[in-house]
Amino acid sequence: MVIAFHKPYGVLCQFTPDQPGQRTLADFGFPADVYPVGRLDMDSEGLLLLSDEPGFNTRLLEPKLAHPRTYLAQVEGIPTHEALCMLEKGGILIQGYRTLPCQARLLDGEPAVEPRVPPVRFRQSIPTAWVELRLTEGKNRQVRRMTAAAGFPTLRLIRVAIGKFESALTSGRWEQLGPQEIGRIWLR
Repeated sequence: MVIAFHKPYGVLCQFTPDQPGQRTLADFGFPADVYPVGRLDMDSEGLLLLSDEPGFNTRLLEPKLAHPRTYLAQVEGIPTHEALCMLEKGGILIQGYRTLPCQARLLDGEPAVEPRVPPVRFRQSIPTAWVELRLTEGKNRQVRRMTAAAGFPTLRLIRVAIGKFESALTSGRWEQLGPQEIGRIWLR
């Protein structure tokens, strides 16, 4: 069984809380014995897969397989061509690790995404922009650290695709995937 879930902001990617009062995956009524495949930080949103299939996690997240994941990042400021090239080139040092090359592009306007609850802070004197990033690795808080290193800190981060699978689920909703949808996860 493979489940697609649109993880809301403020939800911990595990079934038991680290502290009292934390929202976790246990709050969403998933079937027994599924586990999250990969993670999204508590302050990140979007597509999270869950599965009960042995080995699914390894097949999807093995670095040698370079499986792509696509994110939308709302960043502080308007990234320059040079900043986007820096992200794409890779080699950004994050906690002793150099990032691999990725795809990065500045979006025209705002993407069609649900408003975040609570909303992202608004500063009238500093504009924001949206960047689409497609990575084949997933280190801890990597997108946030990459955009900050390029001079444009991430304010909001949403994973929108894994492989070629994109979900239209709204925040907090989940669905079990069929064979055709699962097949799209494996496409690059």
